[in-house]
Amino acid sequence: MKTILSAGVLSIAWATLAVAETPEERGEYLVRGIAGCGNCHTPLGPDGPVPGQELAGRLVEKNEAFTAIAPNITPAGHIADWSDEELARAIREGIRPDGSLIGPPMPFAMYRGLSDTDLAAIVAFLRTVPAVENDPGSSVYNIPLPPAYGPPVETVADIPRGVSVEYGAYLAGPVAHCLECHTPMGPTGPMLETDLGRGGFEFKGPWGISVSSNITSHDDGLAAHTDAELAQMITKGMRPDGSPMLPPMPYGYLAGMSDDDLAAIILFLRSLPPLPNKG
Repeated sequence: MKTILSAGVLSIAWATLAVAETPEERGEYLVRGIAGCGNCHTPLGPDGPVPGQELAGRLVEKNEAFTAIAPNITPAGHIADWSDEELARAIREGIRPDGSLIGPPMPFAMYRGLSDTDLAAIVAFLRTVPAVENDPGSSVYNIPLPPAYGPPVETVADIPRGVSVEYGAYLAGPVAHCLECHTPMGPTGPMLETDLGRGGFEFKGPWGISVSSNITSHDDGLAAHTDAELAQMITKGMRPDGSPMLPPMPYGYLAGMSDDDLAAIILFLRSLPPLPNKG
């Protein structure tokens, strides 16, 4: 039986195809936006990210425990020799093709929850970024690393996109890893089971010392702020009184997220159980 489509139906179908998101487009949105990969992997100068050096790697942190160097993840780096599956496993599970483990501060506690679709999109986009010749060196760890960050991840389903607590939890967790920095660190990593979102994690840098804020629904956290104020703090690094907030929160990257994704994150943060600041 022949099916006849009206001009109106055809126009709607073509319009849908025209705005369909490719894996590379989704990957670009995540890498250059909400995931803020360049916050660690792009070299920094006195005025911010160095032009022409996107994702070319840099020294991220040096302390008694380790010297952490984010590698060059452009097609000129070591990942050029890795298959898509190997690169995906390195991102989500922290395991290189040779079986060695990638160390902190890469947030594998969060990245293990990246959906298969988004993980594939990130890999697809990384294959397209401009190749930049740069060797930032290798990380050195003076602490023992675990044999793995957990059992192998077989598959992670997509979370339906929308302004919902569930999708906000996915964006604030696996994608933007907000909770990795805004949860106190214990001897084996962030204390997600007992202190989720309580804040208090110290970051040392050229700016001095910044301390991650309490982002729970407690009065010590976000209860006193409007959604508009939270949006300004997240995407512009500006407090309600107009004073600037400090790095390393990737305000410039977070500014690239959609209004719906920002609203979903705020909705999720409002749902976090209230926890007071630790005395």
